[in-house]
Amino acid sequence: MRPGLTIGEFAQLTHLSVRTLRRYHDSGLLEPSSIDPHSGYRYYTAEQIPSAQVIHRLRELDMPLADVARILANEDPGARAELVAGHLQRLEAELDRTRAAVASLRQLLRPDVAELAVRLRSVPARTVAAISGTVDHDDVLTWYAEAMTELDAALAGHDRLGPPGGRFDNELFTAGRGTVLVYRPSADPPTRGRVTPRTLPAVELATAVHHGAHDDIDVTYGRLGAWVVEHALAVDGPVHETYLTGPRDNPTPRSWRTEIGWPIFRLTPS
Repeated sequence: MRPGLTIGEFAQLTHLSVRTLRRYHDSGLLEPSSIDPHSGYRYYTAEQIPSAQVIHRLRELDMPLADVARILANEDPGARAELVAGHLQRLEAELDRTRAAVASLRQLLRPDVAELAVRLRSVPARTVAAISGTVDHDDVLTWYAEAMTELDAALAGHDRLGPPGGRFDNELFTAGRGTVLVYRPSADPPTRGRVTPRTLPAVELATAVHHGAHDDIDVTYGRLGAWVVEHALAVDGPVHETYLTGPRDNPTPRSWRTEIGWPIFRLTPS
């Protein structure tokens, strides 16, 4: 009686190479149903084909072998689905990072980029409702979203005097961790939770507007910084962002407008 499918036959049926099947055997991920004690030949059964196909699909998604093993060993369909969903979320996050890098690179390599429109602006001192915190660079987006949601809730029913904004200390970019302040101008800023009234000092800014999503906003930052180096005297201070049009105004990213403000020194403010 034939002991089963040879490793070569099993490889043909599952589209897994013989070398891969040997590696899966050595790692305990997919062991042969039997091994000839004299020849050492590995044999598989037809019932093992679905497991091999599952492994093949998961590995195509770059799932680590240890995670694949956990999925195969778990008999709870809900738990298996949760493990797969978690990996897919990580893949989607990586895809988002790749798309952002591609968008930024295309912007940098495009030869017909129009000259950046830079405006010098004197911003007077003003009182705002603000949330401030020390944040790691990788956590800025999450922190910002939570802070803006808290600001919106605190200012419900209050008069707003302009678009929201943020200030980002240099250390956030140079050291990977720094102070971030987000705010909404308001005539009567409340004190509620993390939200407090804050007086922002007057500042001179060189500004440029970034159009669209923030995937390639670093390109606009770089172009504005280069303009400041060439045309103005930069001063130490946080970079300003004003969200002229954002996700709360329009869900379409191409409609978003973010003004970036670089602190400068001017003898004759306007």
